[in-house]
Amino acid sequence: QVQLVESGGGSVQAGESLRLSCVTSGINFSIFNMGWYRQAPGKQRDLVAGITSGGTTNYADSVKGRFAISRDNARNTVYLEMNSLKPEDTAVYYCRADVRNLPELWGQGTQVTVSS
Repeated sequence: QVQLVESGGGSVQAGESLRLSCVTSGINFSIFNMGWYRQAPGKQRDLVAGITSGGTTNYADSVKGRFAISRDNARNTVYLEMNSLKPEDTAVYYCRADVRNLPELWGQGTQVTVSS
């Protein structure tokens, strides 16, 4: 059974940090490109950070220098380290997995709330 399960969300104060995890199962994790997306109420779901199967990363401009994506192929897990959090980072964060010629996969999301 294919699963992407996010965890690590929560409620924090501005300036604090959180680390999100997305544990996958049922897929050959090492060949998938992984990404973190977020969706705030009333807004579209946007890419936050991505990491390719080869380890190349990319970030939304709004999180560059504050967030870091990483992957552990031995643990089938992708992480998002979020530092210096701002109220505008408040959203539901989703994990996405994709590889050529297969449907994309999404987790159920984890809520991140940052108060000022």
